[in-house]
Amino acid sequence: MSDVVSERPPSAVTSDAPVIARLSFLDRFLPLWIILAMVAGIGLGRAIPSLNTHLNAIQVTSGTSLPIFIGLLVMMYPVLAKVRYDQLGSVTRDRRMLISSLVLNWVVGPAVMFALAWLLLPDLPTYRTGLIIVGLARCIAMVLIWNDLSGGDREAAAVLVAINSLFQVVAFALLGYFYLKVLPGWLGLSTVGLHLSVGRIAETVAIFLGIPLIAGYLTRTLGERARGREWYETKLLPRLAPFALYGLLYTIVILFALQGHTITSRPGDVARIALPLLGYFAIMWFGSFALGRAMGLPYERTATLAFTAAGNNFELAIAVAIGVFGVTSGEALAGVVGPLIEVPVLVGLVYVALWARQHYYPPTTHTRLEETL
Repeated sequence: MSDVVSERPPSAVTSDAPVIARLSFLDRFLPLWIILAMVAGIGLGRAIPSLNTHLNAIQVTSGTSLPIFIGLLVMMYPVLAKVRYDQLGSVTRDRRMLISSLVLNWVVGPAVMFALAWLLLPDLPTYRTGLIIVGLARCIAMVLIWNDLSGGDREAAAVLVAINSLFQVVAFALLGYFYLKVLPGWLGLSTVGLHLSVGRIAETVAIFLGIPLIAGYLTRTLGERARGREWYETKLLPRLAPFALYGLLYTIVILFALQGHTITSRPGDVARIALPLLGYFAIMWFGSFALGRAMGLPYERTATLAFTAAGNNFELAIAVAIGVFGVTSGEALAGVVGPLIEVPVLVGLVYVALWARQHYYPPTTHTRLEETL
């Protein structure tokens, strides 16, 4: 999903339980929480017409108001406290999977979203730009939930998440400039009105990914050193994790409070944003799953490859869109629609993965789903 992670599925729920039952309460109803946050935001905007002026009273770095700045950092920090940074080297033994994942995440995924955004939103440049930014923000957390529910390789997923987290700090700004300015120019596509600076993107990523990345790394390192991994992942993480959702919902409330009139007057735009997202999830997941099967990967790693390629880091996409284009921008709205669509779609794809395991992989290749962390 978005990469919002509220908490691990409760250990009392076994791997034989239905997929929905193995999701935490917050994750299970995430689309509902997002819709309620949207409604609350629209109501708040109508109740306080001068809200934008009040929010912008204190500006911080990247031209973002202090309330939004705090919300974005709160949204990102628990996600990055979840990553197992010490496992970066363990998946490199399987070169096929590592190289395939890097190509799918950093070449195929952005290119697919770029193509879908231009094909389906040729007349909506701000939403198109927002979706391209979503395509560049690779999944770094909630994929662990989808991976566990589908019986994927937990260790491999944790390593790929860590790689994506670090790679985004280095590559996001350059890829953003390439897909938003350079590539459209090569293809003769008009980007009139798009004022973009690679430095501004890099600054935004450094702030809204770099700060919580450092904080998350230190939290895990110091927490495990003091009390051990079991305590960290079973006691501390469940307490920290819901704040990612709280930060997301808070940001959505503010965004919709400022965009309420635009949204209610053009509801069809939300449907048009959803269409390329649906196409993207389908192409990336089924294509990646087929690739893993063609390469002869076992089911567990094939499922991991598919879910890490199909998921996106909507928190980072929203943060970049707000930091670069502003909280009232169409780019930010496109990012918010993402998790609303992703959660039910990827829950459905978990069922598809389990069906594929039953029909296309011999029982001897199945591994038992480990107990939840």
